[in-house]
Amino acid sequence: MAKKFIPYANESDVLHIGGLTVENRVDRITISGDIDLTLDQPGLANTRALHKLLTDVLAKLDSTDLPDRLPPPDVSTVANPFG
Repeated sequence: MAKKFIPYANESDVLHIGGLTVENRVDRITISGDIDLTLDQPGLANTRALHKLLTDVLAKLDSTDLPDRLPPPDVSTVANPFG
C-alpha cells in the first residue's frame, strides 16, 4: 500500500501524478513538470489524483492560521568539502 501524502507534514515525501512531481515540505508544496489530462481512463485517473492532492492542500491551508507571507529562507555558505 502506498504511503499517504500529507501536505506540509515533512521534508521527504514525493508524489508523482502523470508527468508532475510533487515535493512535500513543511512550509510549501512544490509542483514541477507537466501533465496532459487526456480524455481517457489514464486522464481520468490523473485528474482524480490531482484533484485529491489540491483538495488536501486546500484543507490544510484553510485550517491553518497563515502569516501574511513566509519569511525569506535562511541561507548560509559552507566550505567546499571537495576543494
